[in-house]
Amino acid sequence: MALDKMAALEARIRSMVELIQSLKKANASLESELRAARERLAKQDEMNRRWEEERADVRSRIEKVLGELEILECVESAPCEE
Repeated sequence: MALDKMAALEARIRSMVELIQSLKKANASLESELRAARERLAKQDEMNRRWEEERADVRSRIEKVLGELEILECVESAPCEE
């Protein structure tokens, strides 16, 4: 009877060791996926920042051109009031 309990305990321990190994592999895989996702997010954040800078630059340039067009319209037509 004691040998049966010992064999059952050994089987449970083996099963637990296998489960722990499996969980460690899954954890390593998930950590790798998380690291990759964080890298993609950082790249996307950097790209978004660049787009915002470019957008602000384009807006500034358009406003400058519109201002110059407005000045040209004033010169071509009646004197503009300032």
